[in-house]
Order: sequence, then structure tokens, then C-alpha cells
Amino acid sequence: MGNVTSSVAAKFAFFPPDPPTYDVYREEGKLFFSGVTADKNMDVHLVETKGGNKVVATFWRHPFARFTILYSHGNAADLGQMQELFIELRAHLRVNIMSYDYSGYGASTGKPSEFNTYYDIDAVYNCLKSEYNIKPEDVILYGQSVGSGPTLHLASRLSRLRAVVLHSAILSGIRVLYPVKLTFWFDIFKNIDKIRHVSCPVLVIHGTNDDIVDWSHGKRLWELSKEKYDPLWVKGGGHCNLETYPEYIKHLRKFVNAMEKLSQSRQTKQNPAPNPAITETKHNKCLRFTKR
Repeated sequence: MGNVTSSVAAKFAFFPPDPPTYDVYREEGKLFFSGVTADKNMDVHLVETKGGNKVVATFWRHPFARFTILYSHGNAADLGQMQELFIELRAHLRVNIMSYDYSGYGASTGKPSEFNTYYDIDAVYNCLKSEYNIKPEDVILYGQSVGSGPTLHLASRLSRLRAVVLHSAILSGIRVLYPVKLTFWFDIFKNIDKIRHVSCPVLVIHGTNDDIVDWSHGKRLWELSKEKYDPLWVKGGGHCNLETYPEYIKHLRKFVNAMEKLSQSRQTKQNPAPNPAITETKHNKCLRFTKR
């Protein structure tokens, strides 16, 4: 059985950039990220995981953030390649961005594996809560490609999340390689099962010409979502270039605005206004697959 599992994992390999595209260093007790100046308003963390690894997490702060996006990137990139995208998302969406490198990526220790990505996102989410006092209802989980695995793993276990974004997401590891109908016990990143347990709004973004993770993955994940938001099918979009299409940021902004209105609506229902008669109150590389 172990040989089968190892074979699947080998075909669905991780591809961390080698060498890493950045360094993390410490000066006077504070962590710094190479090439990022203080005016970028970004904090660096080394977070210890359940698996015993220390992963790098970066918090890109917006002074008037509506929500915090916890971003899980694809499997052929590291944080050094994602900086420009995070800066753009922060500015256009008016959100904080928390992202991290998987074990074995960038300056994170350990080796990449399916279960390590689960330990990684759990540790980073706990960092959000402990360091920034971020509540789950103010968090949007964002999973790109393989990052949809840890994203849905966490989302399926949290009942009060604000929302989930699935960008070029996969149904499961084996389904990327072979058009199987059943989920096998040795499959990895079984998103097709976990999406059914996500109780918050889900936005799915996928390119119609994706030649690595077929568009059918995105369509099926959207169909299985309990609380669907209008999907974005990027006509002609591939696997690693959706951010270059103008409709990408436009649709994301519309989605975040809708989530803000939903949040305000629910707060109003939970805290109705008092009766006035009684009182007065106031571009990146993201994924590769190989068949071996």
C-alpha cells in the first residue's frame, strides 16, 4: 500500500523553486524578508507547525482592511515570486494578505507533502488569530491550484468563515492526471469530498483553456458548493495567467464588496437597532505536473 501512495505522490510532485527566490534574516530580534522595505508594511513570521517544521508567513497589512485573505499559492512558486500580486490584491481589494510558504519551500524548513500543507495552513491560521486577533468571520481563504488542497482542508473544518476563493483548483490529485470517477483511498488533496462540508460562500475562478487542470475541475467544485457565488470562467485563460485578465481583479472586487454587504447585513440582524421611542444611540509560476 505504501508503494502505491508513494507512486501517486511522485506523479503529483511539489516543485519548490531551487534555489529559493528570497531569504529571511533577523536583525535586533526582528525578522526581515529580503528585498522588502519597511514602507511596504509587511510583517514576517516563522511559525512552528504540528509537523515540527518552521514555515515563513508574511502579513501584508492594509490600514483600512475589510477582511484578511489567507492565500495558499501553487506548487511551483514561493513567496518571493508572489510579492507583486499580494501588493496589487491588497490595494485593489482593500484587504490584508496573509500568505505562507509550504514546508520545504522558500525559507520554510522540512519537506513538502500533502499532510505538511495541512499542518502549515493550520499553524498560519492560528498565527492570524493570536498575533492579529483576526476572527474567522473576517477571513477569506484563497487557494490557487494545489493551494486549494490546504484551503479546503481548513475551510471544511471552520463554520464561521467569511468566504472561500478557489483559483484554478483541483478536484483531487489523481483526477488531474487521470479522468477517474471514483475517489481512491490513496488519492491526495481530495477536494471533491471536502467542498461538500464548506458552509460559507465559494467563488470559483478557472480558465477555459487551462491545459494543466482542466476547466471541468472548477465547474464541478462550483456545482458541489453549498453556497455558490457567481463563478468567473476566464475565456481563453490558462493555468498560470488568470491575474493578467482585467476581469480577474474586477470580479474579485465585486466578490469582496458582496461579502462586506453580507457581513453588514448579518451584523444588523444580530444587533437590531433599538427602538427610538425608548432610547437613542449612535504574474507567477504556479503549478507543474508530470507523469512518470
